[in-house]
Amino acid sequence: MPGETETDRGLKYKRVLLKISGEALMGSTDYGIHMPTCLGFAEEIAAARDLGVEICLVIGGGNIFRGMKGAAQGMERSQADSMGMLATIMNALAMQSALESIGVQTRVQSGIRMDEVCEPFIRRRAIRHMEKGRVVIFAAGTGNPYFTTDTGAALRAAEMHCDAMMKGTQVDGVYSADPKTDPNAERYDHLTYQDVLARNLRVMDASAVSLMRDTNIPIVVFSLHNKGALQDVLTGKGPSTVISGSRG
Repeated sequence: MPGETETDRGLKYKRVLLKISGEALMGSTDYGIHMPTCLGFAEEIAAARDLGVEICLVIGGGNIFRGMKGAAQGMERSQADSMGMLATIMNALAMQSALESIGVQTRVQSGIRMDEVCEPFIRRRAIRHMEKGRVVIFAAGTGNPYFTTDTGAALRAAEMHCDAMMKGTQVDGVYSADPKTDPNAERYDHLTYQDVLARNLRVMDASAVSLMRDTNIPIVVFSLHNKGALQDVLTGKGPSTVISGSRG
């Protein structure tokens, strides 16, 4: 509504980076990109943007190619990681198509120059896009091998001065073990960065968690597969695990 502020809407975070795994884009398929699933995510992102949130995304590439797996099969690691970065660009373009099909202006910025299909990563331009209400998708990670998309997401969240990194997963938070295979797995509402590192909880890789700790940006882990879940966590509702400098 005109004149309504973020506080009026109950927003807990004004600018966020949403990290989505490449595998999430597969939907019910075994490989590749399932466009109905992308459209479902796009609708969630559009609803969050309509609340007044400035939002950017990082999407993994594991649904198409995973660099470490390629390296384990005998491929040179730098070459394998370059292929993985290209996979993230494909996913970013698919998500851009889904978002723009429902009227959301979107820009893809890549850590690897590919001017014919997307913009190069320029920090100030990305911030300006978000200020104008556009969704920005960061592709190709950091543009360097040996860094995961988790680390790339943490770096972009810091560069964009985000209030939080939202990690959309298959489950509604962080557990002590995989809740799908261990019925006794304990779910956490709050953790510190050090808890995650010391307990080796597989939320994201250690370098990404360390960067979030150093920049004091909370990580919010939630299930992106629950309709309305992104809006809920942006307003401090719904199940999630918040990882920050202190518990509670």
